[in-house]
Amino acid sequence: MNSMQAPDISQLGQLLTEARNPATEHLDELSTLHMLEVINDEDAKVAAAVRAELPAIAQAIDAISSRFQQGGRLFYIGAGTSGRLGVLDASECPPTFNVPADLVQGLIAGGDRALRLSSEHSEDSPEEGATDLGAAGFTPQDTLVGIAASGRTPYVLGAIGYAKDLGSLTVGLSCVPNSALAQAAEIAITPATGPEVLTGSTRLKAGTATKLVLNMLSTGVMVRTGATFGNLMVNVRPTNAKLVDRAHRIIIAATGCDLATATRLLDDAGKNVKVAITMQRLNLSREAAEARLETANGVLSQAFNQHSA
Repeated sequence: MNSMQAPDISQLGQLLTEARNPATEHLDELSTLHMLEVINDEDAKVAAAVRAELPAIAQAIDAISSRFQQGGRLFYIGAGTSGRLGVLDASECPPTFNVPADLVQGLIAGGDRALRLSSEHSEDSPEEGATDLGAAGFTPQDTLVGIAASGRTPYVLGAIGYAKDLGSLTVGLSCVPNSALAQAAEIAITPATGPEVLTGSTRLKAGTATKLVLNMLSTGVMVRTGATFGNLMVNVRPTNAKLVDRAHRIIIAATGCDLATATRLLDDAGKNVKVAITMQRLNLSREAAEARLETANGVLSQAFNQHSA
């Protein structure tokens, strides 16, 4: 196994994420309002940094989506803030898109305990990163997104090395151009957010950029694999009153029917919103709608295009 040796620690102070920001050198001397204006000005730079990486993000989404169609899964791995953000995005996928809990997984150095308590020693071990990934059942069909603001976290680099040895797709998300992570991963996503408001506190701009990119990755993959129809979350599972109401509204929006019809359709479709929409749009029975969706890999737009072809 390739453990991906980490860069020399002596180089850490030269990283953009560790540089001192001249705009905030006197932060503690500012009025509270002025301090917030300065912080907000720095935050405003994050979106542009992410936008510059859209081609790489799109490449990653298309590659991950292709692997999903072959039974692959998506794993995030990181330490500290980066790990917590990965776990957060992964944990949001099942309730948002009604996908299996193991389809998108987040791993953090130090395990779940590190979500609340720091585990700095864990992030310094490339072997532990590889071990944790292997213990999670990572396979060659899966995708690993390694997350490290500095691009040099040994734990993440070890996991990337493990995934590369398997022949899996690797994506490196960092905020330092030409970092060790960017060079090691097959696809590098590197929003260069620059020096932080508080020197070295990458939970700020780097963390915000990371959250934006992860939002795009998971949402984009779910859109490409049929979890949405337009901007409607058609994979919703109506398990409580709020979600039943949402399901009715989605059916109405997608078909133009009234509430009474949407209610009947949802019941007739076995509480499956996609099936209900297909039944109404194509005037099909439940069984025929389910068959049409199966041939379209669960993607509503493809099911409708097949009908019109």
